[in-house]
Amino acid sequence: MALIINEEQKMLKNSAKEFLNNRAPISQLRRLRDDKDPTGFDPTVWKEMAEMGWASLTIPEAYGGLDFGYVGLGQILEETGRTLTASPLVSTVLLGSTAVLLAGDKTQKETILPAVAAGEIILTMAMDESNHHQPFDISTSATKTDQGYTLTGKKVFVLDGHVANQIIVLARTSGDQLGKDGLSLFIVDASAHGIATKRNIMMDSRNAANIELNNVEIPASALLGKEGEAGHLVEKILDIARIGLSAEMLGSMLEVFERTMTYLKERQQFGVTIGSFQALQHRSAIMFGEIELCKSLVMKSLQAIDKGSKTLPVLASMTKAKVCETIQLVSNEGIQMFGGIGMTDDEEIGFFLKRARVAQKTFGDANYHFDRYATLNGY
Repeated sequence: MALIINEEQKMLKNSAKEFLNNRAPISQLRRLRDDKDPTGFDPTVWKEMAEMGWASLTIPEAYGGLDFGYVGLGQILEETGRTLTASPLVSTVLLGSTAVLLAGDKTQKETILPAVAAGEIILTMAMDESNHHQPFDISTSATKTDQGYTLTGKKVFVLDGHVANQIIVLARTSGDQLGKDGLSLFIVDASAHGIATKRNIMMDSRNAANIELNNVEIPASALLGKEGEAGHLVEKILDIARIGLSAEMLGSMLEVFERTMTYLKERQQFGVTIGSFQALQHRSAIMFGEIELCKSLVMKSLQAIDKGSKTLPVLASMTKAKVCETIQLVSNEGIQMFGGIGMTDDEEIGFFLKRARVAQKTFGDANYHFDRYATLNGY
């Protein structure tokens, strides 16, 4: 399959670019940060995104969605990366609705997915329990009761956890703490008794929460999928999220590169533009080549999601690892080529570096995915 988008996807991308430049520029992120906004994103803008169908692109028409696919969603995520738009797209669409789509029963899908498509609820997933991404190192327990289950444990780095209406919790119903077997997913109401949430504002001004589950009682109907068989399901959900986040990171590195090239053509030193210096030209050429590789990887991976390809795990780790490396290179070079002013709050280039560092760690950094890639290939 050609690594290009079709006309409909191109139109979607162009409309997203226009909307985000007008309604969610970087100045909006600056305002949210400076005002210490309690939500962390603009609910009005999020509602407008949902009205344009962004939250429903991957949801089947039977559940109120557009069934447009992940390649289409990837174009929107790329544009949000260019404007550093803070929204629940990652937590609600890439994680939450994907989990319900893959594992939910008919009742769960009919209840949750139309509400997601309409922008009426915010979903998230609570998985990690340590400072490093280890999705199967789970000690949170789900104990079976006469009425359903009781959840006990702690979760960290839960995206938009402080504003989510429902949290999909990964817990252990059996097996060893590090084992993939014996894991189960549960849909938990965020207002349930026994849930304590602490919001953390990260360096990129986005939201992540620490959540404690203290004997949280949930009905049997809260189980998402089959008990004890969520391990492989979680891997697929995460792989889709990794690819989607890589699309956002691609947008950010493209924006940094373009802003840096513009600056090199304007900034003068010793009577000439600094873009005429051969050393900077060489460094720019390296960035360009690495970004082009990332474009191909992201597109190939998005297509693999829509095709249901068996190579999805390998592609997801290959893509996330390469994108993590490249965005670190490009964001560092952007700061260095702008010079000292690049690190000041007056310039927007520093916002991209901060977002890059958080995105690199989200769902596993480059080292995590190099190791996973090697393991998947038998090394």
